[in-house]
Amino acid sequence: MALATGVTATPGKQRVLRGGIYGMLVLGTVVFALPFLWMVSTALKASNEVFTFPPSFLPKSLHFGNFSDGWTVVPFTHFLINTVIVTGAAVVGNMVSCILPAYAFARLEARGKKVAFALMLATMMIPVEVTLVPTFIAFSKLGLVDTFWPLILPAWFGYAYFIFLLRQFFLTIPREYDEAARIDGAGYFRTLWSIVLPQSKPAIATVAVFAFVGNWNNLLGPIIYLRSQEKFTLAVGLQLFQGQFQTYYNQMMAVSLITLLPIIVIFLLAQRTFIEGANISGIGGR
Repeated sequence: MALATGVTATPGKQRVLRGGIYGMLVLGTVVFALPFLWMVSTALKASNEVFTFPPSFLPKSLHFGNFSDGWTVVPFTHFLINTVIVTGAAVVGNMVSCILPAYAFARLEARGKKVAFALMLATMMIPVEVTLVPTFIAFSKLGLVDTFWPLILPAWFGYAYFIFLLRQFFLTIPREYDEAARIDGAGYFRTLWSIVLPQSKPAIATVAVFAFVGNWNNLLGPIIYLRSQEKFTLAVGLQLFQGQFQTYYNQMMAVSLITLLPIIVIFLLAQRTFIEGANISGIGGR
């Protein structure tokens, strides 16, 4: 192992350096995992045990009933269906609306393409809060407040970050494939569908996971646009645990764990592809 100065480290220094790296990784893992572990612990505690002092990490007894009690005290099954509808439609919209412009930026030649790409990237600098009021007024004028459309429609108009990620990955695919497809008579859409997309599964999986997590956990949009309780999503429904006189934090944590399960399962299933896509899109792109 060579240090940054070009001096080769001795085996002893290598072991110390490797031990230090592992120590930092373990410390970072503990720091990031601690809030999640505390949530699991709270979900299994009795109500009178949540705020005891001094606080105890391990519950005195396991209360698995918090999961069923918390899920049924509020209509979370209905909220789950709403969340699946909104998230599914938004993810499909993100995929359709981002793949096409990403392919155009990566493969097609047109006057002003670089300027258009720079302008698209510049939109990432605009805070979401700046567009909240005009967007709300627009949906209000259209009569779409208290419907799912304000949560779904923006996803069908592209997202600059996803377009950028996909464009970076498309650039890594050799152009010779496009030329061979064109010689065989394939057009742009046929080339995209048959040549580019099959080789871009890591990038597409990365964008899909990002879109799913972002829409599944979206709290700001549903709070602004949804009025009726029967249209609430899971993120908004969790707020119904905030009682006027008492809040059952153990049941809230139990339901929060249930709502996290789809994200954990999807990440575990797509972990390898997700990491590969993130690495190639961020480092291998040009």
